[in-house]
Amino acid sequence: MTVKKIAELNGHGNPVFTLELSQKPGILFTGGNDKGLVEWSLKNNTFIKVMFPVPASIYAIHGPVGLPFLFAGLRNGDVLVFDFLKQQLLAPLKHHQKPVFDIKSVERKRELLVASEDGTVSVWDINDLKLLHTIKVSHDTIRCIDVSPDEKQVAFGCRDNQIKIYDAADYSLIKTLHGHTMSVFSLQYSNDGNYLVSGGRDAQVKIWDAQSYNLVRNIPAHLFAVNCIAFHPTLPYFATASMDKSIKIWGADDFKLYKIISREKGFESHALSINKVAWNGDQLISVSDDKRIIVWDIDLDS
Repeated sequence: MTVKKIAELNGHGNPVFTLELSQKPGILFTGGNDKGLVEWSLKNNTFIKVMFPVPASIYAIHGPVGLPFLFAGLRNGDVLVFDFLKQQLLAPLKHHQKPVFDIKSVERKRELLVASEDGTVSVWDINDLKLLHTIKVSHDTIRCIDVSPDEKQVAFGCRDNQIKIYDAADYSLIKTLHGHTMSVFSLQYSNDGNYLVSGGRDAQVKIWDAQSYNLVRNIPAHLFAVNCIAFHPTLPYFATASMDKSIKIWGADDFKLYKIISREKGFESHALSINKVAWNGDQLISVSDDKRIIVWDIDLDS
């Protein structure tokens, strides 16, 4: 496996916390601790524009498949809604009084899930952007959400070290997973739906069987918090990004470590915490507290 840095996108004035690929190929959105949500071209690796200004830090960006909306979750609890057809911001989703850390959608139900520091997940109708109900998931912060590929279950990672599994049909609690010794920062189901992979502030990556939710494997993956887990869209690999300034690429079938991308390994990589990564085909895009966005070309066959 060979890794090559192919671009660095600069322009953010403060840490970049999150990113989201557009449904339109070659477009990237990023947000963080500065003035707006930014649009970039991945075709020529250039800045396009600030999509819209924000009154507070952006912690989450989500673009539901097949819908002309982009959602941005803010530190002040609001969710901003950009309509691509109207090319303007709609009225924000106002419900949470504390930071919004993650946003995901259940496509077949046309519902939006918003996770907050207040311990609840608000459920919204994506069509009319009305609040349907709230789920009291935890007495503490909910940091991350993932929806199983068949959209039958939803996993929530919490600051109290627990992972809560809910039935997506009626949002009833199915199971509580105990294993992490610190906050759960990241969650993702494997593409085949066989595993749920979680990462925590305890620097561990845990592999759970997505049928029984028994723990299959524990990997002492990083030196510090695991901020993000991202499965390759088609090949059996996943990437983890950490506060320890490294990205690691693992086998999704054998759970072996295949590559470490860090300054210590000779890469011109990030100097501070890596907060999020996303696959764009065989490219991996990373954002960091060092204000930079880096595009990596990953040759998984070499």
